[in-house]
Amino acid sequence: MRILTLLILLCIGLNVHAETDTTPEVTITPQSDTLIEEYRSHGKLYMIKITPKYGPPYYLIDERGDGKFARQDNLDSGMRVPQWIIKTF
Repeated sequence: MRILTLLILLCIGLNVHAETDTTPEVTITPQSDTLIEEYRSHGKLYMIKITPKYGPPYYLIDERGDGKFARQDNLDSGMRVPQWIIKTF
């Protein structure tokens, strides 16, 4: 009985994991002087990467999910996690 319960729970867990696909949908649109990449998750546009012919790429990101995009020059948040070594064994 325990094995049957374990198998049922395992199948349910695998089914839930298969339904939560986190891979973004990317639409690439080449234009004459730029390359535009639109990133969507579950059909909702959340990021646009614009790569001009000359110059560095920049991003338009919808941080709140309200459709208002803010420009960022890179995806680096600026937050640095300390990597101190406290003790080695």
